[in-house]
Amino acid sequence: MNTTIRWMGPDTMRFVAQTGSGHLLTMDGAPEGGGENLASRPMEVVLAGTGGCSAYDVVLILRKSGQDVRACEVRLDADRAETEPKVFTRIGFHFIVRGRSLKPNLVERAIKLSHDKYCSATAMLAHTARIETTWEIVEDA
Repeated sequence: MNTTIRWMGPDTMRFVAQTGSGHLLTMDGAPEGGGENLASRPMEVVLAGTGGCSAYDVVLILRKSGQDVRACEVRLDADRAETEPKVFTRIGFHFIVRGRSLKPNLVERAIKLSHDKYCSATAMLAHTARIETTWEIVEDA
């Protein structure tokens, strides 16, 4: 896996990442740090990547379990350390899984498997952050 990060020039704090799969991602800093607030902060991208990694796992596991999953949303809420490096100290994941006749035990199992076994992003962040998970099922009509 590889990614190249390019600084967009001396008058900005914007960066463009080109991932190994060829996709582009823009990041910027807050105005108080010289940024222009035109893109996500790098740590927001880390948090989003963690949520995406876990949601991907949950959907895949539920599909493989024969569940009729129609949508999956994960809302993340995180706390960071007060001092540098400002690592994540707590990350709360709230999953909203929509489908038809989803079995609660399989939803809970999919989330647990993601966090305990499959999601490498969560595994890395768990070294500094307390991981909390909650979930709900919404029946799809």
